[in-house]
Amino acid sequence: MQKANAKEPLELYKDSDAQLLLSKFLSGEIKKLEPVYDHRTGYTYPAVEAIVGDSSLVQPFLNKLLQAGVLEKKLYDKTISCPSCGSADVSFRYCCPFCKSFDIQRSSLIEHVKCGYMDIEVNFRDGDRYICPKCHTELKKIDVDYRKAGIWCSCNDCKKNFDIPVPEHFCRNCGTVSAFEGAVIRDVYAYTVKESLRNTVTLNWLLVSPIRDFLTDEGFTVESPALLKGKSGTNHSFDIAAYKDKSRQKAIVVDLAKSNEDFVSEQPVIALFAKIFDVSPDRAYLIAIPQLNENGRKMAQLYNIRAVEAKDAKEAVKTFKEKLR
Repeated sequence: MQKANAKEPLELYKDSDAQLLLSKFLSGEIKKLEPVYDHRTGYTYPAVEAIVGDSSLVQPFLNKLLQAGVLEKKLYDKTISCPSCGSADVSFRYCCPFCKSFDIQRSSLIEHVKCGYMDIEVNFRDGDRYICPKCHTELKKIDVDYRKAGIWCSCNDCKKNFDIPVPEHFCRNCGTVSAFEGAVIRDVYAYTVKESLRNTVTLNWLLVSPIRDFLTDEGFTVESPALLKGKSGTNHSFDIAAYKDKSRQKAIVVDLAKSNEDFVSEQPVIALFAKIFDVSPDRAYLIAIPQLNENGRKMAQLYNIRAVEAKDAKEAVKTFKEKLR
């Protein structure tokens, strides 16, 4: 089975919070984890907060899954916070570049195509009509009789005109006014399970952890993932290996295989046989979701591989327990 990340801590498999969140992804309850905005606190992830129980733990928890290579993130928004009090309740103002007042008026520049006269929109208006102030012709069709040539602003305080206003941020919580240079800008992300690792995640979180716990309760020493040295001197990787003696001679090995199709092919059976031929474990299990194809079943029986076929992870764990006992 493909591992999400070679450096991923095994403790992550035992994390009940991680199991709960990922089960929501895998069941379709959460397709994309998107933040929810509150004007006082900014963006939050209520679904994650309900799992971890404290808002301060949400981002470290998501970062842990992200660093493990299970989740991936995509920029959802950028937030602006007050540099003085940290509040997210910040408004955006357009200001006069001369006196810095935000009491400005925005208007469109209109150009009469025929005579070339250009002025602000209010000077062309005559009730519901546009009339050229220079030649007094009525302008009926945009981009035929006239065109909009841009934006023109005027300041109601200093009475000056300009085309580009200056932005500023106003904190509604403490009243601090700040410019772009002092803005506190934070990236906010939406999260999804990596599609290429969806099968791996399903197996790791919903299969490996409960099987490992079950084997531990049965008195086994469990390694997952596990490396066993064969007679050839080659190390072979198994998803789970369990031992009841310190010599590690009588091992139970388990590999997992999942397919999005109706059947798992015989390839995982062949791969497992090649490993157990060299390692010679006491028992070998292949857990296949949803089921092996006919060739796979025949080969598993021929190679003395105990096949556990199940429609989902929950059924697979139950069936594995029954077969082991």
